[in-house]
Amino acid sequence: MKHLAFWAAFPFVLLTRYFKAFVLIILLFALMSFGTKPLNNLEGNLAEIKLMGMILNSHALIKQIENLREDSSIAGVLLVVDSPGGALSPSVEIYEELKRLAAKKPLVVYAQGTLASGSYYAALGAQHIIANKGAIIGSIGVIFEGIDVSELIAKLGIRPQILKAGQLKEAGTIMRAWNDEERNEIEELLMRQYDMFVTDVCTARRIDCAQKESFAEGRIFDSARALKLGLIDSIGTKNDAKKELIALSGVEFAQWVEIEESNIIWNALQGSLRAFVWNLFGIMGR
Repeated sequence: MKHLAFWAAFPFVLLTRYFKAFVLIILLFALMSFGTKPLNNLEGNLAEIKLMGMILNSHALIKQIENLREDSSIAGVLLVVDSPGGALSPSVEIYEELKRLAAKKPLVVYAQGTLASGSYYAALGAQHIIANKGAIIGSIGVIFEGIDVSELIAKLGIRPQILKAGQLKEAGTIMRAWNDEERNEIEELLMRQYDMFVTDVCTARRIDCAQKESFAEGRIFDSARALKLGLIDSIGTKNDAKKELIALSGVEFAQWVEIEESNIIWNALQGSLRAFVWNLFGIMGR
């Protein structure tokens, strides 16, 4: 009987002891399935999607963009943005996918709060950018940050041991101060990325790159200044952005489909949680 009681309680003991690990697994499953729900057969002719918060991963939004691009029932897309930017690579990915979308159907960006750095880069793919008059625009630049923890490590009595193949493989390390060669290599990389960013801004916004000091030195602008510099097309409200999209798309009666990012997260989390629980107790019950 003792053995039967033990095995009956075993799943709960395991779940309690490794609760944090189980939570981590659930979150990983949620992230893996994040935004993968298809958006076919939408009941409407105009769609609203969102880019909110830090840009760390592009998968969910790109999936939305791809589905909307291929959905023949959707005549135009409004992207509402309130993001300080984030990682360069996913920002560039979103920009490229938005360009593909805009090549097929009208795309309007509405800067609801912050349209800066990576989120501004992404927005360059749209035909028209409208900003709230209180929005923050710009921060066109690239940054690489690091720390030197060598003194702290020494006080703790820890000695790093590193093996590497390639003279610059350790560039950007936090274990010591960077040498001149490493610093120069990182600076050259940043300048190439910066030039790419500025070139795409100038191409998309039809701005003379010779004037980049006025708009592309990491400065942030209010909407009025951004309009004068050509970084946005107009100042208005979300309703103005919707009217602009209706005009560009030519729909006679607008029927809006709002795709909530939070709903996608919740659906993914629910699905992953259900699968995890069924698998856990299914295995234990065999």
